[in-house]
Amino acid sequence: MDSRIDVFAALGLNIGEAHVIRNAGGIVTDDVIRSLTISQRFLETRAIVVIQHTRCGMQTFTDDQLANDLEEETGHRPEWPIGAFDDLTRSVQSSVDLIRESPFVQYRDLVWGGIYDVETGVITEVATPEGKAN
Repeated sequence: MDSRIDVFAALGLNIGEAHVIRNAGGIVTDDVIRSLTISQRFLETRAIVVIQHTRCGMQTFTDDQLANDLEEETGHRPEWPIGAFDDLTRSVQSSVDLIRESPFVQYRDLVWGGIYDVETGVITEVATPEGKAN
């Protein structure tokens, strides 16, 4: 979701060479699984890269804090998972694991995870495809 990140440039890709799914925190949600499923089944994609970034706003609050604030302001508690996290590496690995465990994602052998440093523009690999060393 962060507009500071030019995903195509960061990955050395040209426009049209990847499907990019962006959301708050870069976490895997049901909608991300839905989009990946459609991309793989109908648009012939294979590889999946989960990238989260340093200085992410999702690390500045907890799910309960936001849910409580929203309930106080609107009278409704969100029914959807918020997905705040405090450990960036663990969050990336958790998202990669969710993709690899999904029965709906057709190709799970080429799933990577990394952390984009907003200061340097460097992506540090956190999770490599199964069978490959970090």
